[in-house]
Amino acid sequence: MNWVYIRDLKDHIGERVEIRGWLRRKRSSGKIHFLALRDGSGFVQGIVERSSVSEELFKLAKKLKMESSIIARGIVREDPRAPEGVELLIDEIEVVHQPEKDFPINKPDHGIDYLMDHRHLWLRSKRQFHILHIRHEIIRAVRDFYNERGFVLIDTPIFTGSIGESAGNCFEIDYFDYGKAYLAQTGQLYLEAACMALGKVYNLGPTFRAEKSKTRRHLIEFWMNEAEVAYYQHEDNMKLQEELVSYVVQKTIERAANHLHAIGRDISKLEKIEAPFPRITYTDAIKLLQKKGFNVNWGDDIGGDEETAIAEEFDKPVIVERYPRKMKAFYMQPDPENPDVVLCDDMLAPEGYGEIIGASERIWDKELLIERIKEFGLDVESYSWYLDLREYGSVPHSGFGMGIERVVAWIAGLEHVREAIPFARTLYRIHP
Repeated sequence: MNWVYIRDLKDHIGERVEIRGWLRRKRSSGKIHFLALRDGSGFVQGIVERSSVSEELFKLAKKLKMESSIIARGIVREDPRAPEGVELLIDEIEVVHQPEKDFPINKPDHGIDYLMDHRHLWLRSKRQFHILHIRHEIIRAVRDFYNERGFVLIDTPIFTGSIGESAGNCFEIDYFDYGKAYLAQTGQLYLEAACMALGKVYNLGPTFRAEKSKTRRHLIEFWMNEAEVAYYQHEDNMKLQEELVSYVVQKTIERAANHLHAIGRDISKLEKIEAPFPRITYTDAIKLLQKKGFNVNWGDDIGGDEETAIAEEFDKPVIVERYPRKMKAFYMQPDPENPDVVLCDDMLAPEGYGEIIGASERIWDKELLIERIKEFGLDVESYSWYLDLREYGSVPHSGFGMGIERVVAWIAGLEHVREAIPFARTLYRIHP
């Protein structure tokens, strides 16, 4: 007898098979038990008919508790009404483990704090199953995009002695005899080194921001995809971002439409996401916000509410470029036509999901970079290796970082990024 995963049952109609999984829930009439089963690949209804099985088996099925792990055997029958298009007529059950306690997530109205306290078990729910499959397909699409374009994967360090953004947002640790080290905010500086060796590079891994933020868009630990390309300038960089986001959205629709539909996502909004995207300058964005009644002036930061107000003017992601030099990171290349701004951009997702990409052309002149490091009050010596990149064969280069959880939240239509990652780390949550 074949052990078959639920997702493949449609290929075994009429056959007697074995599935290995868990009981999600159970309902009974006097003569039939309906067992909702899952195995990690999908969901199926198992039917135990009193008239077709032994009394012992029928009683066993009745005693099963929610989340009992079982091996069920029986005949696969076609059922167009079922999610997988089939159901299983069970004639044999082997109990692997029967919980002693009732499963703690057993009501439709549990609060979010309760569910997050039980995140390790909440993952078993249908909704989380679909969301995590969507996340999987998004990450798969990101990797496919770079692999198809000749990029090389570079795994950048988690511990670093060189701050990539702002010291105030870093988790600081004592690193043996070295002194202070930090959990990485970004792998960008290391990707810059790698692109000088390999041309086109990317990474994908966890990053950390010690921000005391409680918004629906922020996590303390999140996954980021970054890319860096030698000889790419500002325009090349924005085009690459557009191509990446378009590719990821379309591939996710292609590969995970069933998961998107299952959680109620309106795919028609995603089908519009194709490059090129609209672009506006920071200066024009400020003017737009002022017209909408926001009390902002040139040089002010654009926060979450402002990002939403800008993005609602468009049905695609919008690129906001050329921000003031004083409000952006030290490594961003000044605009040769206006040194008060830098050649950078943020990509804002539609539907109120905010910034999903931050990007810039990098400073490649050593003396200018030293000047900017000092301007930010950073230790020039800690960046000696980074300055070396401008000493030996320096070239223009550009790159960006894309937050995976924000992209997942946008594509899946989630209210909060905490559902976009298996185990969220927020200001007040580090358990489980």
